[in-house]
Amino acid sequence: MNIVFMGTPDFARDSLKALVENGHNVELVITNPDRPKGRGMKMIPSDVKVYALKKGLNIEQPIKIRNNLEIIEELRKIKPDVICVVAYGKIIPKEILDIPKYGCINVHGSLLPKYRGAAPIQWSVLNGDKETGITTMFMDEGMDTGDILLKEKVQIGEDETTGELWDRLSIIGANLLIKTLKLLEEGKINSEKQTGDFSLAPMIDKSMAKIDWKNKNSQEIKNLVRGLNPFMGAYSFFDEKKIKFWKIEILDMVTDKEPGEVIIANPKDGLKIATIDGIISVLEIQGENAKKMNILEYLKGNNIEVGKKFN
Repeated sequence: MNIVFMGTPDFARDSLKALVENGHNVELVITNPDRPKGRGMKMIPSDVKVYALKKGLNIEQPIKIRNNLEIIEELRKIKPDVICVVAYGKIIPKEILDIPKYGCINVHGSLLPKYRGAAPIQWSVLNGDKETGITTMFMDEGMDTGDILLKEKVQIGEDETTGELWDRLSIIGANLLIKTLKLLEEGKINSEKQTGDFSLAPMIDKSMAKIDWKNKNSQEIKNLVRGLNPFMGAYSFFDEKKIKFWKIEILDMVTDKEPGEVIIANPKDGLKIATIDGIISVLEIQGENAKKMNILEYLKGNNIEVGKKFN
Protein backbone atom coordinates (compact mmCIF):
# COMPACT_ATOMS: atom_id res chain seq x y z
CA MET A 1 0.00 0.00 0.00
CA ASN A 2 1.08 3.60 -0.57
CA ILE A 3 1.23 5.18 2.84
CA VAL A 4 1.86 8.53 4.47
CA PHE A 5 3.01 8.12 8.07
CA MET A 6 2.53 10.68 10.83
CA GLY A 7 4.18 10.18 14.22
CA THR A 8 6.83 11.46 16.58
CA PRO A 9 8.18 9.38 19.55
CA ASP A 10 9.71 5.89 19.77
CA PHE A 11 6.21 4.46 20.20
CA ALA A 12 5.47 5.66 16.65
CA ARG A 13 8.88 4.68 15.30
CA ASP A 14 8.13 1.00 15.88
CA SER A 15 4.99 1.25 13.72
CA LEU A 16 6.92 3.03 10.96
CA LYS A 17 9.60 0.35 11.13
CA ALA A 18 6.95 -2.37 10.81
CA LEU A 19 5.48 -0.68 7.73
CA VAL A 20 8.87 -0.52 6.04
CA GLU A 21 9.85 -4.07 6.96
CA ASN A 22 6.51 -5.44 5.72
CA GLY A 23 6.98 -3.97 2.27
CA HIS A 24 4.63 -1.01 2.38
CA ASN A 25 5.59 1.99 0.29
CA VAL A 26 5.97 4.89 2.74
CA GLU A 27 5.77 7.91 0.44
CA LEU A 28 6.14 10.54 3.15
CA VAL A 29 6.85 10.79 6.88
CA ILE A 30 5.43 13.75 8.77
CA THR A 31 6.83 14.33 12.25
CA ASN A 32 7.20 17.19 14.71
CA PRO A 33 10.02 19.74 14.34
CA ASP A 34 13.34 19.15 16.10
CA ARG A 35 13.24 20.42 19.68
CA PRO A 36 15.88 21.79 22.08
CA LYS A 37 16.82 19.40 24.84
CA GLY A 38 19.28 19.09 27.71
CA ARG A 39 21.48 21.65 29.38
CA GLY A 40 22.98 22.78 26.09
CA MET A 41 19.50 23.03 24.50
CA LYS A 42 20.76 21.11 21.48
CA MET A 43 18.18 20.58 18.74
CA ILE A 44 17.15 16.92 18.85
CA PRO A 45 15.17 15.16 16.10
CA SER A 46 12.23 12.90 16.90
CA ASP A 47 12.73 9.13 17.02
CA VAL A 48 10.58 8.86 13.92
CA LYS A 49 12.79 11.32 12.03
CA VAL A 50 15.96 9.46 13.03
CA TYR A 51 14.57 6.21 11.65
CA ALA A 52 13.17 7.88 8.51
CA LEU A 53 16.57 9.45 7.74
CA LYS A 54 18.26 6.08 8.20
CA LYS A 55 15.88 4.55 5.64
CA GLY A 56 16.07 7.46 3.22
CA LEU A 57 12.38 8.34 3.50
CA ASN A 58 10.94 11.72 2.55
CA ILE A 59 10.33 13.85 5.65
CA GLU A 60 8.25 16.93 6.44
CA GLN A 61 8.27 18.69 9.82
CA PRO A 62 5.53 21.32 9.77
CA ILE A 63 5.07 23.51 12.82
CA LYS A 64 1.32 23.23 12.32
CA ILE A 65 -0.84 20.88 10.28
CA ARG A 66 -4.14 22.73 10.37
CA ASN A 67 -4.64 25.17 7.48
CA ASN A 68 -1.23 24.17 6.11
CA LEU A 69 -1.96 24.48 2.40
CA GLU A 70 1.51 23.31 1.38
CA ILE A 71 1.20 20.03 3.28
CA ILE A 72 -2.39 19.48 2.13
CA GLU A 73 -1.40 19.99 -1.51
CA GLU A 74 1.57 17.62 -1.15
CA LEU A 75 -0.70 14.93 0.32
CA ARG A 76 -3.20 15.34 -2.53
CA LYS A 77 -0.41 14.85 -5.06
CA ILE A 78 0.78 11.69 -3.31
CA LYS A 79 -2.77 10.22 -3.24
CA PRO A 80 -2.01 7.79 -0.41
CA ASP A 81 -4.09 4.66 0.12
CA VAL A 82 -3.86 5.25 3.87
CA ILE A 83 -2.47 7.81 6.26
CA CYS A 84 -1.22 6.04 9.39
CA VAL A 85 -1.12 8.22 12.50
CA VAL A 86 0.69 7.04 15.64
CA ALA A 87 1.38 9.42 18.55
CA TYR A 88 1.82 12.37 16.20
CA GLY A 89 0.83 14.97 18.77
CA LYS A 90 -1.45 17.15 16.66
CA ILE A 91 -5.15 17.06 15.74
CA ILE A 92 -5.62 16.03 12.09
CA PRO A 93 -8.04 18.37 10.26
CA LYS A 94 -10.88 17.16 8.02
CA GLU A 95 -9.08 18.40 4.89
CA ILE A 96 -6.41 15.76 5.52
CA LEU A 97 -8.72 13.05 6.88
CA ASP A 98 -10.60 13.05 3.57
CA ILE A 99 -7.54 12.63 1.32
CA PRO A 100 -6.54 8.93 1.51
CA LYS A 101 -8.43 6.20 -0.33
CA TYR A 102 -9.11 4.10 2.78
CA GLY A 103 -9.01 6.93 5.29
CA CYS A 104 -6.70 7.74 8.20
CA ILE A 105 -5.90 4.95 10.65
CA ASN A 106 -4.70 5.60 14.19
CA VAL A 107 -2.88 3.30 16.60
CA HIS A 108 -4.01 4.20 20.13
CA GLY A 109 -2.52 2.96 23.41
CA SER A 110 -5.72 1.92 25.19
CA LEU A 111 -8.87 -0.12 24.78
CA LEU A 112 -11.13 2.59 23.42
CA PRO A 113 -13.41 4.23 24.43
CA LYS A 114 -11.39 4.10 27.65
CA TYR A 115 -8.62 6.72 27.87
CA ARG A 116 -9.22 8.97 24.90
CA GLY A 117 -6.49 11.58 24.75
CA ALA A 118 -2.77 12.20 24.86
CA ALA A 119 -1.57 9.97 27.71
CA PRO A 120 -3.52 6.68 27.78
CA ILE A 121 -0.59 4.49 28.80
CA GLN A 122 0.43 6.73 31.69
CA TRP A 123 -3.12 6.92 33.05
CA SER A 124 -3.65 3.17 32.92
CA VAL A 125 -0.67 2.75 35.26
CA LEU A 126 -1.47 5.78 37.42
CA ASN A 127 -4.96 4.39 38.01
CA GLY A 128 -3.68 0.94 38.89
CA ASP A 129 -5.49 -0.82 36.03
CA LYS A 130 -4.96 -4.56 35.63
CA GLU A 131 -5.34 -4.58 31.85
CA THR A 132 -5.09 -2.28 28.88
CA GLY A 133 -4.26 -2.72 25.21
CA ILE A 134 -4.06 -1.29 21.72
CA THR A 135 -6.87 -0.11 19.45
CA THR A 136 -6.65 0.63 15.74
CA MET A 137 -9.39 2.88 14.43
CA PHE A 138 -10.54 5.07 11.58
CA MET A 139 -9.93 8.70 12.51
CA ASP A 140 -12.62 11.37 12.51
CA GLU A 141 -12.63 14.98 13.65
CA GLY A 142 -13.11 14.08 17.34
CA MET A 143 -10.55 13.20 19.96
CA ASP A 144 -10.11 9.43 19.52
CA THR A 145 -13.81 9.00 18.72
CA GLY A 146 -13.52 7.18 15.37
CA ASP A 147 -14.83 3.73 14.48
CA ILE A 148 -12.85 0.84 15.98
CA LEU A 149 -11.10 -1.64 13.67
CA LEU A 150 -9.08 -4.05 15.86
CA LYS A 151 -8.21 -4.40 19.55
CA GLU A 152 -5.64 -6.41 21.47
CA LYS A 153 -5.70 -6.72 25.26
CA VAL A 154 -2.68 -7.07 27.56
CA GLN A 155 -2.29 -7.53 31.29
CA ILE A 156 -0.42 -4.88 33.28
CA GLY A 157 2.17 -6.23 35.70
CA GLU A 158 1.86 -5.36 39.38
CA ASP A 159 5.25 -3.60 39.33
CA GLU A 160 5.26 -2.58 35.65
CA THR A 161 6.15 1.04 34.97
CA THR A 162 4.76 3.32 32.28
CA GLY A 163 8.06 3.00 30.42
CA GLU A 164 7.97 -0.80 30.45
CA LEU A 165 4.33 -0.90 29.36
CA TRP A 166 5.03 1.75 26.71
CA ASP A 167 7.75 -0.42 25.17
CA ARG A 168 5.51 -3.51 25.13
CA LEU A 169 2.55 -1.69 23.63
CA SER A 170 4.66 -0.03 20.94
CA ILE A 171 5.52 -3.46 19.50
CA ILE A 172 1.96 -4.75 19.89
CA GLY A 173 0.67 -1.58 18.22
CA ALA A 174 3.05 -1.97 15.29
CA ASN A 175 1.97 -5.57 14.72
CA LEU A 176 -1.72 -4.70 15.05
CA LEU A 177 -1.30 -1.91 12.48
CA ILE A 178 0.16 -4.37 9.95
CA LYS A 179 -2.69 -6.80 10.61
CA THR A 180 -5.23 -3.99 10.24
CA LEU A 181 -3.81 -2.85 6.89
CA LYS A 182 -3.73 -6.40 5.54
CA LEU A 183 -7.38 -7.03 6.40
CA LEU A 184 -8.34 -3.60 5.11
CA GLU A 185 -6.67 -4.20 1.75
CA GLU A 186 -8.32 -7.63 1.48
CA GLY A 187 -11.74 -6.18 2.34
CA LYS A 188 -12.00 -8.50 5.34
CA ILE A 189 -12.21 -5.95 8.17
CA ASN A 190 -15.29 -4.48 9.78
CA SER A 191 -15.45 -1.29 11.80
CA GLU A 192 -17.73 -0.61 14.73
CA LYS A 193 -18.91 2.51 16.50
CA GLN A 194 -17.51 3.22 19.94
CA THR A 195 -20.13 2.43 22.56
CA GLY A 196 -20.37 2.58 26.33
CA ASP A 197 -18.82 4.96 28.81
CA PHE A 198 -15.64 6.76 27.83
CA SER A 199 -12.85 8.26 29.90
CA LEU A 200 -10.20 10.84 29.13
CA ALA A 201 -6.41 10.67 29.39
CA PRO A 202 -5.16 14.26 29.30
CA MET A 203 -1.52 15.30 29.25
CA ILE A 204 0.35 14.61 32.49
CA ASP A 205 0.84 17.78 34.52
CA LYS A 206 3.97 18.38 36.59
CA SER A 207 1.82 19.31 39.57
CA MET A 208 0.70 15.67 39.79
CA ALA A 209 4.21 14.43 40.56
CA LYS A 210 4.40 15.52 44.21
CA ILE A 211 3.62 12.70 46.63
CA ASP A 212 0.68 13.48 48.94
CA TRP A 213 1.61 11.51 52.05
CA LYS A 214 -1.37 12.76 54.07
CA ASN A 215 -4.09 11.68 51.64
CA LYS A 216 -2.72 8.87 49.44
CA ASN A 217 -2.42 5.27 50.58
CA SER A 218 0.47 2.92 49.83
CA GLN A 219 -1.01 1.56 46.61
CA GLU A 220 -1.82 5.03 45.29
CA ILE A 221 1.75 6.18 46.00
CA LYS A 222 3.14 3.10 44.26
CA ASN A 223 0.91 3.71 41.24
CA LEU A 224 2.12 7.31 41.08
CA VAL A 225 5.76 6.21 41.16
CA ARG A 226 5.15 3.54 38.50
CA GLY A 227 3.03 5.84 36.37
CA LEU A 228 5.60 8.64 36.22
CA ASN A 229 8.58 6.35 35.57
CA PRO A 230 10.59 7.19 33.49
CA PHE A 231 9.03 10.35 32.02
CA MET A 232 8.88 12.60 35.04
CA GLY A 233 9.35 10.91 38.39
CA ALA A 234 7.28 11.22 41.56
CA TYR A 235 8.94 13.39 44.18
CA SER A 236 8.87 14.61 47.75
CA PHE A 237 10.97 17.00 49.83
CA PHE A 238 13.33 16.02 52.63
CA ASP A 239 15.30 18.68 54.48
CA GLU A 240 14.13 21.11 51.78
CA LYS A 241 15.74 19.02 49.05
CA LYS A 242 13.77 17.50 46.19
CA ILE A 243 13.97 13.71 46.18
CA LYS A 244 12.60 11.61 43.32
CA PHE A 245 11.25 8.11 43.82
CA TRP A 246 11.67 5.75 40.87
CA LYS A 247 10.79 2.38 42.37
CA ILE A 248 9.09 1.33 45.60
CA GLU A 249 7.38 -1.70 47.07
CA ILE A 250 4.59 -2.06 49.61
CA LEU A 251 5.42 -3.94 52.80
CA ASP A 252 2.86 -6.13 54.54
CA MET A 253 3.30 -4.22 57.78
CA VAL A 254 1.46 -1.64 59.84
CA THR A 255 2.83 1.27 61.85
CA ASP A 256 1.67 3.99 64.22
CA LYS A 257 4.10 6.50 62.69
CA GLU A 258 2.83 9.56 60.82
CA PRO A 259 2.52 9.49 57.01
CA GLY A 260 5.83 10.46 55.40
CA GLU A 261 7.85 9.66 58.52
CA VAL A 262 11.11 7.76 58.08
CA ILE A 263 11.02 4.45 60.00
CA ILE A 264 14.28 2.87 58.82
CA ALA A 265 17.17 4.43 56.90
CA ASN A 266 20.55 2.72 56.64
CA PRO A 267 22.74 1.05 53.96
CA LYS A 268 21.89 -2.42 55.27
CA ASP A 269 18.11 -2.28 55.69
CA GLY A 270 17.24 0.41 53.16
CA LEU A 271 14.64 3.18 53.45
CA LYS A 272 11.21 2.53 54.92
CA ILE A 273 8.56 5.26 55.09
CA ALA A 274 5.16 5.31 56.80
CA THR A 275 1.97 5.90 54.82
CA ILE A 276 -1.63 6.40 55.95
CA ASP A 277 -2.25 2.65 55.74
CA GLY A 278 1.15 0.98 56.11
CA ILE A 279 4.78 1.14 55.06
CA ILE A 280 6.57 1.45 51.74
CA SER A 281 10.15 0.46 51.01
CA VAL A 282 12.08 2.63 48.57
CA LEU A 283 14.16 0.66 46.05
CA GLU A 284 15.43 3.31 43.65
CA ILE A 285 15.86 7.00 44.40
CA GLN A 286 17.37 10.19 43.03
CA GLY A 287 18.74 13.00 45.14
CA GLU A 288 18.55 16.64 44.12
CA ASN A 289 20.94 17.35 41.22
CA ALA A 290 22.12 13.73 41.28
CA LYS A 291 21.60 10.53 39.30
CA LYS A 292 19.25 7.62 39.95
CA MET A 293 20.65 5.14 42.45
CA ASN A 294 19.83 1.89 44.16
CA ILE A 295 18.66 2.86 47.63
CA LEU A 296 21.41 0.96 49.45
CA GLU A 297 24.09 2.75 47.43
CA TYR A 298 22.34 6.07 47.99
CA LEU A 299 22.28 5.61 51.77
CA LYS A 300 26.02 4.94 51.86
CA GLY A 301 26.65 8.56 50.93
CA ASN A 302 23.50 10.33 52.04
CA ASN A 303 22.08 10.64 55.53
CA ILE A 304 18.33 10.33 56.02
CA GLU A 305 17.46 10.65 59.67
CA VAL A 306 14.93 8.29 61.23
CA GLY A 307 11.96 10.16 62.68
CA LYS A 308 12.10 13.01 60.18
CA LYS A 309 9.37 13.34 57.57
CA PHE A 310 9.13 13.60 53.81
CA ASN A 311 6.71 16.35 52.92
